[in-house]
Amino acid sequence: MIAFFALPCLISLTLAFRASDLRGGVGDGWTLETVKSLADPIYVPVLMRTVGISFITTMVCLMLSLPMAWHMARCSVNWRNALLLLIILPFLTNFIIRIFAWRSLLHPDGPLKHLLVWLNLISEDALLLNNIGAVMLVMIYTQLPFAILPLYAAAEKFDFHLMDAARDLGATGWSAFRKVFLPGVRQGIISASVIVFVSSLGQYVIPQFVGGTMDEMIGNKIVQRAFTDRNLPLASALSGALLIMVMIPVLMMTWRERRARA
Repeated sequence: MIAFFALPCLISLTLAFRASDLRGGVGDGWTLETVKSLADPIYVPVLMRTVGISFITTMVCLMLSLPMAWHMARCSVNWRNALLLLIILPFLTNFIIRIFAWRSLLHPDGPLKHLLVWLNLISEDALLLNNIGAVMLVMIYTQLPFAILPLYAAAEKFDFHLMDAARDLGATGWSAFRKVFLPGVRQGIISASVIVFVSSLGQYVIPQFVGGTMDEMIGNKIVQRAFTDRNLPLASALSGALLIMVMIPVLMMTWRERRARA
């Protein structure tokens, strides 16, 4: 952790307080101008968009994965193993290939567009690609397994006899689910939320390949500053902002765990 995480992060944060070099390197001396430039109107909407997309992705993944984890924990062993295999199966395919598959599927001449037009659900000039909807769809697709697995691990240990007891005491199915099951898998919900949210914050491949110019996230800006503009200090400053955004939910989860153990 020190060699491959702490030191690289420290070096990156240090570069954020250096001046940029016109030749693409790092200039001499120290300055706060690079960090102050993060308040530029160009970056504030990108930071807000990154947090917003990540939050929505996390909420939708939780809504989809909770009933999935519920049914997986209650089904037979054979069905459970089959469902787990289907969830893990996409990881056997390269991430970039899956993104390009979605790009082909959402293409203006792709099969999904023709099907929706044939069903009269969209018009001929509707765009399924290069917009915020495409980014959200692919983000949810890629992050959903990371929400299902920790929730299933928590649901598998849950005593479902408590649900029967709640119904015997007059609770409805939804009330028992909300007041008994959700608190029982709370740790799984927290873990799934942190994993999905943190993973979503650092995405840049998905917005680049299925999003438009107005759908960029902070990761896209870091790549542009590091490789296109060759402004390493500014890329480091943006990376530092992303690091802070990532560390906040992780530290909050750690604090909650320590408080629960105390």
